[in-house]
Amino acid sequence: MDEFAQVLRAWRDRVRPEDVGLPPGLGRRAPGLRREELAQLARVSVDYIVRLEQGRARNPSPQLLASLARALRLNDLERDHLFRVGGAAVPPTGLVPRQVTASAQRMVDRFRNAPVAVAVHTAIGELVLWNPLWAALFGDPSSQTRLERNVTWMYFAGSIPVTHTPEDDEAYARDLVGHLRTAAGRYPDDPDIPQLIDRLLKVSPDFARRWKAGTVGELRTSRKTLHTKLVGDIVVDCDTFTGGPGDQTIVMMTAVPDSEDEQKLDLLRVIGLQQLQQRPG
Repeated sequence: MDEFAQVLRAWRDRVRPEDVGLPPGLGRRAPGLRREELAQLARVSVDYIVRLEQGRARNPSPQLLASLARALRLNDLERDHLFRVGGAAVPPTGLVPRQVTASAQRMVDRFRNAPVAVAVHTAIGELVLWNPLWAALFGDPSSQTRLERNVTWMYFAGSIPVTHTPEDDEAYARDLVGHLRTAAGRYPDDPDIPQLIDRLLKVSPDFARRWKAGTVGELRTSRKTLHTKLVGDIVVDCDTFTGGPGDQTIVMMTAVPDSEDEQKLDLLRVIGLQQLQQRPG
């Protein structure tokens, strides 16, 4: 067994199902995750996991390696080793961190079975982790491109099923631009940032006007109305937590306890879990 296959199997055996929001289950013959559970978490087929562990699949993509590292809860040293033995370049420093931290992963897992939509964004607003309720509200991000998963792009150039009060909308737009400018100053060597800014400048006069103003800032808490086809409108409070490890932002959307809005969120949570289970491996 080659080194990649060996460490992949060892790390899979190390992760407890309950650590990743899965039920412990009965009749497990071995510790750790089953292959199909790892495949679900990494969003690949079970057959591909089997071929990786048997050394029959070569040269996995950096995107797949990053997904495996997140699913297996690897620390930075382990992630770098996985990239090396997988034949890929280790993600360089000085770029926007896209590796989800263990603490952020635990936060998302904790709200898997609660009426709370939670997601993790990079320093430039790219969605890298989410729970089933988030996918039920905004569509499954795993089927979207990286650009389509960027909240700043979604707001200024795409479509997002959210409305704010006029005051909150103005503040949110200003904060998105300020957050991106802050990241541009913090990660001057990341080529994705000027590419994103250039595309936004070309497609959105509103973004261009705000960018010219030179605003620097961070995202703040706001109240939003989410528009859904299945249960209608839902009023939520959106809390953002920035400045943690990996310079990532955790976004949490909640409704008033015991309200009709919270009941709608809980119904969508169940739908989101069902959609996740029905998705092909």
